[in-house]
Amino acid sequence: MSFLEVIKTRARNNKKTIVLPETTDLRTLKAAHIILQEELANIILIGNKDAIISKAEGLDLAAAEIVDPQVFEDMEKYIAALVELRKGKGMTYDKAKELLYSDPLFLGVMMVKEQKADGMVAGAINSTANVLRPSLQILKTAPNTKLVSSFFVMVVPDCDMGSQGIFVFSDAGLNQNPNAEELAAIAQSSAGSFKQLVGDEPVVAMLSHSTYGSSKHVDVDKVVEATKLAKQMAPGLKIDGELQLDAAIVREVGQAKAPGSEVAGYANVLVFPDLDAGNIGYKLVQRLAKAEAYGPVTQGIAKPVNDLSRGCSVEDIVGVVAITAVQAQ
Repeated sequence: MSFLEVIKTRARNNKKTIVLPETTDLRTLKAAHIILQEELANIILIGNKDAIISKAEGLDLAAAEIVDPQVFEDMEKYIAALVELRKGKGMTYDKAKELLYSDPLFLGVMMVKEQKADGMVAGAINSTANVLRPSLQILKTAPNTKLVSSFFVMVVPDCDMGSQGIFVFSDAGLNQNPNAEELAAIAQSSAGSFKQLVGDEPVVAMLSHSTYGSSKHVDVDKVVEATKLAKQMAPGLKIDGELQLDAAIVREVGQAKAPGSEVAGYANVLVFPDLDAGNIGYKLVQRLAKAEAYGPVTQGIAKPVNDLSRGCSVEDIVGVVAITAVQAQ
C-alpha cells in the first residue's frame, strides 16, 4: 500500500473525531463527505446548519455532527473554561463569549481542549497565524517540547533512498530562521513524527552547505551546535551533522564525505537549517521528482492541530485529516 493508504487504514482502525471549522469553504465540505464515506474519522462541522446543508447540496454529511455556536448547549461551559485558561492574559467573560461565538477556529480548538474532538484541521481559508494562535494560547506545547514546528512527509517514487523513498522534511513551513537550540528541538520532534507516521527508525541528518567542516561559516556553526544539542537531548537517536544533502542520502557520497557516520547515506529525516532551504527543498522534490508531499503537518502542540495551505485541494484536506487522526492516536 502507498503511504497514504497505510495512514488511512490506521485512521479507520482507531477512529478519532476531527473538527473542521471552515464550513463556508466548499472544499472542506467535499472533504468531509469523502472522509465520512471512507470512514476515516468522525467529523464535527462548525456553523449554521441550514447554511451548511444548503452549500453541501449533493454531498452526504448526515453522519457529521454540526455545531452551531448560536445554539450549542455547551457554550457557557466553554466560555468559562476559556476565561479560566486565559485569565492571566486578561481574558474576561465578554471577550471569551465574543471569541467563541464569532471565531470558529477558537471554538474548534476549545472542542479539542475539552475532549469533544481529538484534533482540528483548518487553513483552507485562514492564515497559518490565525490557525495556530488559538492552538498555542489554549492547547500550548506538548510536554518536553520547546517549539512548535512543521514538516512534510515526502514520498518519492522509484527511490531506494530514505525509508523506501519516504522522508520527513523539517521545518519547511513555519520557523523562519531557527537558532541552534530551536533546530535541535525541531530535529527531536521530527524524529518522533517520522516514527509515529512512517513506523521505521528515524535517521536524522542536520543539513548544511558543509559536511564535517568542509566550509567555515556562522551558518555552519549553528548546525554543528544544533547537532551537539540534539544528541544531548536524545542520546539514543541516530543523528549526525553537519551534512550536505548528498552526503546525507547517497550512500557512496556519505561514506566518502563522512566515513564512520551511521547517518550519512542513510538519512530519512532531513532537518533544514532555515525555512528558505526547507521550503525550496520540498518544492523542488515535489515538482522535479514528482514526489507526493503531505503537509505542512504541525508538531509540538499538545494535541494535533494542522494547518492547510490556502491553495489546498479536497484530496489534500482528506489526507491531512487522516494524518491528524493518526497523530491523535
